[in-house]
Amino acid sequence: MTERLYSNGIFPWIRNTIDYTLGKLPFPSVYFFMLSVLGVLVFYFFQLRKKKGFPQKMAYSIQAVCNGAGALVFFFLFLWGFNYQRVSLPESLGLQLRPLELEEVREDLLITQDAATELRKRLRSDTTAIVELMDYEQLESQVRKALEEQIQRLDLQFWGRPRTKLFPPEGMMRRLGVLGIYWPFTGESYIDPSLHPLERPFTIAHEMAHSLGVTNEGEANFVAWVVGTHSNLDRLNYSAQLRLMIYQMREYARMDPDGYRIWVPSLDRGIVNDILSIREYADRYPPISLDFSRASNDIFLKTQGVKEGVKSYQQMPMLVHAWRKRSLN
Repeated sequence: MTERLYSNGIFPWIRNTIDYTLGKLPFPSVYFFMLSVLGVLVFYFFQLRKKKGFPQKMAYSIQAVCNGAGALVFFFLFLWGFNYQRVSLPESLGLQLRPLELEEVREDLLITQDAATELRKRLRSDTTAIVELMDYEQLESQVRKALEEQIQRLDLQFWGRPRTKLFPPEGMMRRLGVLGIYWPFTGESYIDPSLHPLERPFTIAHEMAHSLGVTNEGEANFVAWVVGTHSNLDRLNYSAQLRLMIYQMREYARMDPDGYRIWVPSLDRGIVNDILSIREYADRYPPISLDFSRASNDIFLKTQGVKEGVKSYQQMPMLVHAWRKRSLN
């Protein structure tokens, strides 16, 4: 019912309305949200001063907090949050997810390695790290077009003109432990300007997947990978394969440290330099408190029905394995 009435009924109207109003602004419309919150706080303290005595002030404060919380919950659910109750991508695509065996992880990693190596050679003939930035508006437009062209492969619909804007100051989001975020109250997603040039294409696609109603983080990663690897944009394709390979490398190193050490020298030197460059960018803005960020994000996701919490990010290798297996059949 959620799929029919909300995700494919009300939500497309919300998507189009936001995209052709706030989405046209050249700056993050979350600034309007911040100003609105500030205005509500000013109004609250102005009215609080009129109340006489502690009991009246306390009663008014409790009422104001309840009204504010109720409004936030209502608009969150109405503008986007009901998508948490839609049919999951694995279910709609008939993908059977399960923990991968070591040999499956290794085989999948080799497939990704071959694809990434070929793409890397098309992007650059030498092995120096790719650090050149594309014009952001051009990159955002290209990723959005790729998403529109490829999204039906996943039985999803494309609506409106979703935006993923840069959210300065540079490094602020990284220090809070996130690279990007979808903000339902403005219908836009934002990424940190400090993102490495090879992280940007995949992250934009990931956030735009959220804009289209994909709530699970692992599924948004999977959407970005499918869109990227089926597009004709080598940079987006390489960005998607590189992100998948990093997940697979971590899993392989965890399951078979010795095998991982034997495999590493086979990695293309250009890819190694790209990964090292991505780490260097990340190290420029270390999180203020990574544990707090992960814990708060984990609680948020679980309260919205994502049972895996932050572990949902790790679903990408399993989703890709099931997708590849289905394609072979």
